[in-house]
Amino acid sequence: MQIGVDIVDVDRIKQALLKEGFKEKVFTQKEISYCESKFNKYESYAARFAAKEAVAKALKKGFRNISFLDIEVLNDEYGAPYINYKDCDIKLSLSHEKTIAIAMVLIEGKI
Repeated sequence: MQIGVDIVDVDRIKQALLKEGFKEKVFTQKEISYCESKFNKYESYAARFAAKEAVAKALKKGFRNISFLDIEVLNDEYGAPYINYKDCDIKLSLSHEKTIAIAMVLIEGKI
């Protein structure tokens, strides 16, 4: 079992999103569409960024052999977020509040 946690400053992600190319380098089109549809879009982007970082930490290899785009944070029909990464079963919990976003992931078994 592997656990990964990450916390992100929402304003830091907001500033990064203003830089050309950042959004497309880090987020898939589905993630962008979801975040852009939200009133608090920067919180949503930050939570997804934190989730990707948490997965990389849980994998214990960072982003050496994977890219941000390999890890996709989607929502099921009930709105619950989940990780789309290979065919892995990764549990995800996200939370965000104005200035901070946090993500925790749990990976069971080998990847």
